[in-house]
Amino acid sequence: MNQFNPLLGTGLHAIGGAAAASCYLPNTKTRNWSWGTFWLVQSLFAWVIMPLLVGWLTVPSFFTILINAPSKPFWTAFILGGIYGFGGMSFGKAILHIGYSLTYTLAIGISAVLGTILPLLIFGGLGSFFTKPGGEIVLAGMILSVFGVIICGWAGFKKERDINSLLTGKSGFNMALGLILTIIAGVLSGVFNLSLEYGQPIADIAALNGAGNFQGNAKMIISTSGCFVVNFIWFIVAGIRQGNLKEFLPRNGISGKMLFRNWIWSALAGTLWCGQFFFYGLGHVQMGNFQFASWVLHMSMLIFFSFIVGLLMKEWKVVRPGTYRVLIIGLITLVISFCITSYGSYIGEVIINSHH
Repeated sequence: MNQFNPLLGTGLHAIGGAAAASCYLPNTKTRNWSWGTFWLVQSLFAWVIMPLLVGWLTVPSFFTILINAPSKPFWTAFILGGIYGFGGMSFGKAILHIGYSLTYTLAIGISAVLGTILPLLIFGGLGSFFTKPGGEIVLAGMILSVFGVIICGWAGFKKERDINSLLTGKSGFNMALGLILTIIAGVLSGVFNLSLEYGQPIADIAALNGAGNFQGNAKMIISTSGCFVVNFIWFIVAGIRQGNLKEFLPRNGISGKMLFRNWIWSALAGTLWCGQFFFYGLGHVQMGNFQFASWVLHMSMLIFFSFIVGLLMKEWKVVRPGTYRVLIIGLITLVISFCITSYGSYIGEVIINSHH
């Protein structure tokens, strides 16, 4: 009998969402580093060091599996991960222009829909998934999550109007540019989930090798390494053109102690980013027959916690009461949506297992 537990899976997705929502906060602690320098270091830890370390610690014969992995899933996952690399860059830049709350809501909202639907369209089974026991409940939860995203987006546009009317001087809030960046980030973030889906045969090999619930860690490094290669090339070239690579050396107002602290904070950012998919992988396994709902559930959690971070960062301090009320309604809608999705998954799992 299967030992799946969708409720536990939901909790693990929540931990992953909290890690993802806070992963760029350490950037506020770095000193005398440009965004590109911070991004290079955090991406090294997020997409290479931590995935390798986690894979080595949790997957038996990890490196042997990678060396002997079937070439088609390996390179497809790697290339799609590289495409997502541009989305990661866009996401980070969007935060600088419109803040945590809006960036996560708009980009992840798009990603939640595409990341869930694309694999089902490409690999088949879109209709059959929703006709399973509990499938209608899961579908209702997913639809409600889309409405939650729309409401939170509406709160964002109201926030922009409030800032323009209540503040004098330059606020740094650029909704037009931020919107373009979040659309790019959202579309390409959905591609990352597709990359993970194509890498599934490698995770299956890890499972046969005794990886158990940690099987997803075997495929994660393939997708993230593709992402890192794109970012590494982009920011090294940009660093050479802008002269920012000298920031890695203890000079120009950067002491050795400050440099060490910058590396620690950037490493923490990368570790938190990797942590989201570590817990995503654990939660994904626990979702049982409704694993396809993992992406939208994870993204909903991520949006929710990003708003909490935004509130702690006082991003919504200068808004009218009506704008804040719309924000709260959006958050409540998201909470209800992933509760419904989790409940539908649980009911479906109970019914299916009772028939075996």
